[in-house]
This record gives sequence, structure tokens and C-alpha cells, in this order.
Amino acid sequence: MLLDPPTYLASLQSNIRQRPIPWDGAVRAGTLTEDQLARIRAVDKVKRDVRIQTVEADLDGYRTLFVGESGKTKSVLESAAKRQDVVQYLLVLLSDLLNSIPALAKAILRTDDPYRHFLPLLARSSNTEDPVPLLTSTVLVSLMAGSRDESPTTVDQAMPVIFSYLSSLTRNADAGLQDIGVQEYSSLLYGRAPRRRFWKQRSETVTPLIDILRAAAGVGNSDASASLWSGTTGAARSGFEGSLGGGVGLQLLYRVLLVMWQLSFEAANIGDDLNDEYDIVLLYTQLLRLSPKEKTTRLLVATLFNLLVHNQNTLLPTAVLARLPALLQNLQTRQFADPDLREDLDKLRELLDEYTKTKTTFDEYVGEINSGHLRWSPPHRNTVFWAENARRILEHENGELVRKLADIMRKPWDNDKAVLAIACNDIGCLVREVPEKRGQLERLGLKTRVMELMGEADENVRWESLRALGGWLQYSFDTK
Repeated sequence: MLLDPPTYLASLQSNIRQRPIPWDGAVRAGTLTEDQLARIRAVDKVKRDVRIQTVEADLDGYRTLFVGESGKTKSVLESAAKRQDVVQYLLVLLSDLLNSIPALAKAILRTDDPYRHFLPLLARSSNTEDPVPLLTSTVLVSLMAGSRDESPTTVDQAMPVIFSYLSSLTRNADAGLQDIGVQEYSSLLYGRAPRRRFWKQRSETVTPLIDILRAAAGVGNSDASASLWSGTTGAARSGFEGSLGGGVGLQLLYRVLLVMWQLSFEAANIGDDLNDEYDIVLLYTQLLRLSPKEKTTRLLVATLFNLLVHNQNTLLPTAVLARLPALLQNLQTRQFADPDLREDLDKLRELLDEYTKTKTTFDEYVGEINSGHLRWSPPHRNTVFWAENARRILEHENGELVRKLADIMRKPWDNDKAVLAIACNDIGCLVREVPEKRGQLERLGLKTRVMELMGEADENVRWESLRALGGWLQYSFDTK
């Protein structure tokens, strides 16, 4: 999918192209050779067709011009290293050539060490006002994406460096630099190997993008999970008014969603981890509620489908808890013009309908426990549910559900104390319905934890813990 280049980058490149370079003086000073200058002039400030014809007729010559010949000929970037104006000009020229002549990228990559002159320039400075690293990143992206190279040299040696650099742009407070970083990510996710490398570096690559999406959804990083879960019980907003939440611009949001959609093609391998680490299903459901444009809605729906269809056992329960089926029902009333969006919506609805029509309230409760987060969903206060399912919950998969409930209770939940109140409610129900299994709960430390929570500052937690403890005190006999 082709996107217009980021405004800041396009402006920088345009300014550099217009700068006069004293080429003859550079030759006299030994900055470059006559042969190098002749090749530069043959493609500089000429029509696109002439440029393409010239380079394609002399691919080896232009490959050698920019990356040299090991042990024989210096690269022009190496020769001109002390002339920053010349280096900047050459980087812009090379980027232009790579974008219009894919064969040049493939020729350069046939060199023994094609990245040796570029990677040092990328790491030359951490100053965002220095244009050389930024222009170098553009060259590297054009080189890799233009050739769609997935060799170990590209994926294992050069990509980690370029991903780290682009991460510094996406974490920058300047929206223009963020925009460049995100769009260059998108250009690089052209195949399975680059996407896996991108995921492997997710603390650098994915996490800043999730931060942007959370800001757009109106939730902070410190309490993101709690805010998102509370949003599933509140009234859904119809859309953004004015600007996006957190000051995220629509274009940046779209480009981040595009990158995450590309990454979602690896959902079969990374979907569970993506959800465990970033609450991606919950976050995307919230963004879908707020999506201001059809093009953002399309990417959200397509990504959710990729995630859910490849991880049905683990992620469909979370989608139901996040109330995605009800949201899709509301979206069905909107008249979308995009046929691909309509098709993806239909497929996603069918997937969820097929799942929900075969699931019981017990399955819903299991899905909530497995999600690692509790909310006041209907089963918790339903006396009939507990009468019918308490023993089943205790025995399910040899007590796995209760162990997970214990894991949930061990956390402090500083930003969402309701989770602890709900957990105490559930423990109390289990004790009252199946008192002879109190020993099983005590061995997991649940009685001790309930007693600790009686000292919580939150009134609801104190009340539910007191009620739960009452279940134990009600029985004077020991059935351990």
C-alpha cells in the first residue's frame, strides 16, 4: 500500500536537492573522483526516464559508486565522509534512484557487505536535528524494501540496527519524526522474516506503537488494562470530536494501525503473546468503538479478524468479554462504502456468532478467568449460576480455574480494586456452595489472602472479603 511520504522528510529532501554543490571543487580537493562525478552528473537533475535508462545500462558502475568494491574501489560516501553537504546530497540522490530503479537495490545487495557504509552513518548521531541518520534510514528502507530481501545479512545484521533507530523516532515527542518512523516500519514489514525480527525486538518496536494507540483510546499506560476493562461496561462513545485522544493525529493513527495489521499476519505464532502483553483484543475493541474514519475501521476489523481466526480457543473468549459481538451488531447498521470492510465485518461477525451460539455461561466465566482480569459480568452475582457450577469450577481441569483465580488475587490491582472485590465474591460463593472443598482453597492461600484484604482501603474490597470470610466461619466442622 503506497502512502505519501511524511511531510517533514519530503521537505528536507527537497531542500537538499536544491542546494548547489561545487562538484568540480570537490574533485580538485580529492573528495571524489572524475569517474564518480561523471556518474553523478549523468543521473542528477535529469528526467526520470533518462535516469532509469542510464542506471540500468550501468548497474555495476552505480553499485560500485555507492558501496565501492572491497579492497579495490572506495564508495563515494566513504570518499566524501568529511563533506557533510555532499554526503547529504548523495543520500537523497541514492534514495531517489532506489525508489525508481528496483534493480539497483538488488545489484547493491549482491555486494559482499552492502551495509558497511550505511550503518555507521545511521548510528553517527543521536541528535534529531542531524539529517544524516534520518536520510540514511530512508536509503536503508528503500534498499531493503525495494529488493524485498530476506537474507541473513539483511534480517539478522542490518534490520536490528534500523529497527532500533526507527524506534527512537516513534518514541520522539515530535509527531513528524513519529510519522517517519512508523511509515518506514510499514515499508520494512514486507515478509515473514522481517515481521518476525520486528516482533523479536518488540520492546523497541511494538511497545511505542501500543503507547500511541492507548493514547488514541484515551487510556494511560500505567492503568491501561483497568481503563480498557472499565470501558467495556460504560456507554460507548460514538467517535472522536475534534482531534484524537492524547493528541494523536488521524494520519499517525492510520499508519500505526497499518503496521499492526501487517504484523497480524503472524498472528498464528504471536497472537497469544500480543494479547497477553498488550491487551490487544481489548484495546482494538475500544478503538473500534471510537474509530473516526472508515479507513481506520477497516484496519481495526481486519487486524481483529487475523488475530481471532488464528487463536480461537484463547482470544475469542476475551473478545466476548470485551463485548465485541454487541459492538459489531451496532456497526452493522452503518452504511460503509468500502466493500473490503463490509466483507471483513461479515467474516468477523460469523466467527463470533459461531463461537457464542455454542457457549454456556460457564464457558463465559472460564473465559473471564483465563483472561486474567475480572469485571462484574452477570455470572458473579447470579445465585443460580453458583448453585449449578461451583463444584464444576473447583474440579475443572484438576482445579486449574481456582489456581488462576488465586493468581489473580495475589496481585495488588492498584489501578483496579474492583478485581479484588469480584475475586472475594467468587471465593465466598465457592465456600458457601461447596463447603467441604474449603481445604482446597486454603491450600492455595485464598483464606489468608481474603483475611489480608479485610484491611484494604477500598470499601468494596473490605465488604466482599468480609462476606467471603463469613463463608468459612459459617461452618464449625473441618472437612479437609
